[in-house]
Amino acid sequence: MGVQGLATLLDNHRRIYRDVEFRRRRLVIDGANLIYLLYFESGLDQNHGGEYAAFENLIERLVTALRTCEVEPYVVLDGGSDPTDKKLETVTQRAKDRIRRAHRAAVDGGKVNILPVLTMWVFRQTLIRLKVPIAQCFGEADREIAALAYEWQCPVLSNDSDFYIFNLPAGMMPISYFQWADVNQKGSKSYIPCKRYYISSFCIYFKIQCQLLPTFAALAGNDYVKLQKIQFAPKANKPLSRLEELLCWLEDFEEPQEALEAAMELMGAKNQKKEMLQSLSVGIEEYQLPPSSLTKFFMHGVVPQFPEESQQQVGLIPDWIQRTLMQARMTGDILDVLLLHRMSLSTPVSHKDLPSVNLTSRPLRQVMYGLLLGKEKSVNVEERDREGLQLKFTPVKPVFSQRTQQLELNSLHEAELSVRLKVLLEALGVQEELLNVLPPQLRLPVAVTCYWCIRAQPPPDLKLLKSLLLGMCLKDTLRLSAAVEAESRCCHQKADTDVAHAFSQWQVCMKDSMHLNQLLDFPLPEPDTAGLYQGMLIHQLVHVMRTGRRLKCFLKTDQATVKRYHEMLSVIHQLQSRKVSKFSEGERIAKAQRQPLIDHTNLQLFQLYEDEDVATEIRSSAWVEEELQLDDQLMVKTRYIAKERRNRCNKVELTRKEERRGIALL
Repeated sequence: MGVQGLATLLDNHRRIYRDVEFRRRRLVIDGANLIYLLYFESGLDQNHGGEYAAFENLIERLVTALRTCEVEPYVVLDGGSDPTDKKLETVTQRAKDRIRRAHRAAVDGGKVNILPVLTMWVFRQTLIRLKVPIAQCFGEADREIAALAYEWQCPVLSNDSDFYIFNLPAGMMPISYFQWADVNQKGSKSYIPCKRYYISSFCIYFKIQCQLLPTFAALAGNDYVKLQKIQFAPKANKPLSRLEELLCWLEDFEEPQEALEAAMELMGAKNQKKEMLQSLSVGIEEYQLPPSSLTKFFMHGVVPQFPEESQQQVGLIPDWIQRTLMQARMTGDILDVLLLHRMSLSTPVSHKDLPSVNLTSRPLRQVMYGLLLGKEKSVNVEERDREGLQLKFTPVKPVFSQRTQQLELNSLHEAELSVRLKVLLEALGVQEELLNVLPPQLRLPVAVTCYWCIRAQPPPDLKLLKSLLLGMCLKDTLRLSAAVEAESRCCHQKADTDVAHAFSQWQVCMKDSMHLNQLLDFPLPEPDTAGLYQGMLIHQLVHVMRTGRRLKCFLKTDQATVKRYHEMLSVIHQLQSRKVSKFSEGERIAKAQRQPLIDHTNLQLFQLYEDEDVATEIRSSAWVEEELQLDDQLMVKTRYIAKERRNRCNKVELTRKEERRGIALL
């Protein structure tokens, strides 16, 4: 919800807070708020697509600090959108603002708090791996967080101003004042220095009744209540902020209804009095806490019932999906598709003159919409995405194949694994037998990368592909990122717009593929998202390749890494070669969709690998060396190069020597 300006007011009156040494308690954490604060306040890169390994490291350190102080964290996340659309105006305005900020960041390279696409995935996966209890609500989480903290008599960790209004016996602790990185010792006990807030301290300080706090929030205006500004007669001689004026005015009232009636008089809203009072009442009711629905889930794994406003639609959501959603193992966006036929898409840093990166992965989402809504429903899903600097609502048709039409949502997770896998791989345009040579964790990322090579506009060049795959293979990426920065001396320049656009397309393809993989109950293992993409490092790998320097200057790797890189690149080239063999059919489909499937330059590259002898040579580490150091030479004089490779493949001893040299040089 959020009361605008309230956090600033508290910062200006810090005596309201109490300094505490926090330890040995339960702690309910506002997960969505923590993600933003942890990422943005850490100074991590935002404009090159995300620093996921560094973010994972931050989460691990936070959890370690909590456990050192014997604090039991319980993380609660938001789920789907409010089905009543009470916040629709606010949500829409925030989406428009993100679009403008994302463009500004692309133009000047500044940090404007645009969360990278896969940040939520890293957060969720890391907490699950560390066995931190986590729950994803069916709707907005604020009231559920407050209700759980009330029942457990423990504090809430958040920077959301609504927790200054909820009646929390153990108070709330602002994340900004929670010094988890500075764990202190008192004797043999460890604690985290922080500040704690209680509504009693606030009300004593500003001399108002505690029962008037929700009225104060509603009159101040929040995400649910939009009122014209009320002019309050100031009591003090010194200048006051608008919220301070409102608090001074509320000193004269004992009960909420009395204050509301007086506010209507000040507003002169005689003709709209009923509507105004109803709007204010809705805002006040948001701060009335229901019994906690999360206690039984955290203690016994019992999935709570859907909120009352969604009860009539609860039949649309199978029990297995409800449980998976509650466990935070499936995106809450699924609820928006099922209940609202709506999908709000990512807004990564991107220039307004470039098309939305989400267009690349729309075919994947269409398959997901078909599985969710079923073939009997001829409904579209409204996708909310940018076009230029505008927020555009586009109706998108679900897509059905012969195989998906035979699947039912209620029993989707019980379908044969082979069937679910074929649905996923058909959506990505990949053959299963080629992926089987890869470790299970790499199969989905490689399949997505192949899809990206074909669908991205413009198609990524070889240097982008190699940089991306190297970034997935390399170990100790935190150290490598620092080494690359010191070597290149250009990490603090703004990101190359076209390179950032290409990698953002890959990230949304990765995200939507993982959503589809979740819905199909994981026919492929979910990859470790934190290890897939390191923005600064990968951008610098592209820069190094384009300037002709050798990667060996700062990449020290082992044979296993070379082998992994070689296998991934080989599989992608083979998959793309198969696409080329079906080029005529693909060209016809692409023309029908008014989207080019592949350009002439890439066609030359793919044709180079159609020869079986050349494909065999690709599987050698010597070829990896050539790919790393000669770059685009294989995109010119293709016939001559292919002939030379065939000759070298016939000289076994020479090939073995080059293999050994390739590993050493890499």
